[in-house]
Amino acid sequence: MTQVILRRAACGLLFAHVPLTHAAGFIEDSALKLQLRNVYFNENFRDEQGLSARAAATAKSERVEWAQGFLLDYASGFTQGTLGVGLDAMALVGVRLDSGRGRSGTGLLPVHDDGRAANEFASAGVTAKARLGKTVIKHGTLLPKTPVLVYNDARLLPQTYQGTQLVSSDIDGLTLTGGHLQRFKQRDSSDSTGLFADGYSGDASADFNYAGADYAVSKTLRLSYFRGELNNFYRQDFAGIAHELPLAGGVLASDVRYFKSRDDGAAQGGPIDNDMLSGQLSYAHSGHTVGAGYQVLDGVAGLPYISGATVYSFSNVGIGKFIEEDEKTWMISYAYNFAAAGVPGLTFMSRYLSGDNDKAGDAGAREWERDSELAYVVQAGTFKGLGVKLRNYVYRADYSRGRDSNRVYLTYDIALW
Repeated sequence: MTQVILRRAACGLLFAHVPLTHAAGFIEDSALKLQLRNVYFNENFRDEQGLSARAAATAKSERVEWAQGFLLDYASGFTQGTLGVGLDAMALVGVRLDSGRGRSGTGLLPVHDDGRAANEFASAGVTAKARLGKTVIKHGTLLPKTPVLVYNDARLLPQTYQGTQLVSSDIDGLTLTGGHLQRFKQRDSSDSTGLFADGYSGDASADFNYAGADYAVSKTLRLSYFRGELNNFYRQDFAGIAHELPLAGGVLASDVRYFKSRDDGAAQGGPIDNDMLSGQLSYAHSGHTVGAGYQVLDGVAGLPYISGATVYSFSNVGIGKFIEEDEKTWMISYAYNFAAAGVPGLTFMSRYLSGDNDKAGDAGAREWERDSELAYVVQAGTFKGLGVKLRNYVYRADYSRGRDSNRVYLTYDIALW
């Protein structure tokens, strides 16, 4: 399957911006970057809601880990000529700084059969690439970032995929993308496995095909359509429209997203037949941004997605995803960029989400989450680029355990050349 895809930012570390036709060369345009990530994760469980008596007796009361990550990323330029070729590579290493058998399972590190976290784990990937005009094809390790599949990078090391992806921007304002993925590695694993839907516990796996288009009608209006298919699990269509309107000295942004999901072939993950419509409005002025949104999922099953991946939804937040069967979710948010107050690099964000399913009967299906984040990036001097991020998440639900989570991220990017 090779059709087309969306989004301004097509892919992360290994899916870079489409190069210019007149490149300097394979070596001249190359770059090598080392990113250091130090992550502390502390999560406390507040109840045993949704657990059997036996499970509650053995369930962990907390998960606490501290780890150091190293991400080495090399991106070559393209050889000169009509058809340019190049090579990208990445090396990922995670090292345990603190953990314990009763505190493991944060997603930072692999967990052995005895419940203890690994001392370290590592992964590497190579990507061959070719460019013709403004069309680039890559084969090897990929970090896909599309509405139907977003790689997960919310812990120590990113989730990576193996396959082929093509991105074309030869037509002004239009970006086309298509891809075929065969295997992946989770964010806390060195092992490569076949792809499967999140929540699936069987032995089956499948290839994932995706394609879509992103069209910038103007500087303020963007339209997009994508389709993804995990063979014998599900197929999914996405349509989106995003618009920005200058208003009273600020900018009013609107974003509407629609997913239509159905089971596919053998339906390994069970029957799926649902639609999800969500919309968000935000207004930014003088460093302040306030937002509000609403989301409705209607039909059979929750929104399907690849195991461990991030969902392209306003409701995919710190802990919850708010995409259960027939769930309705409203959300509000506030953010402030302190550059407006003369402190560039300092930002703050807070949001609240509440979801419920009124078809669930007396048992209920309600959940809510409150998130806050304070971040600072050093702007100048010896430690320019050093980032500090503090996150606090509070989550409660009628059908799962409540969680209070505190996370600290220290990041530092070093351009080696």
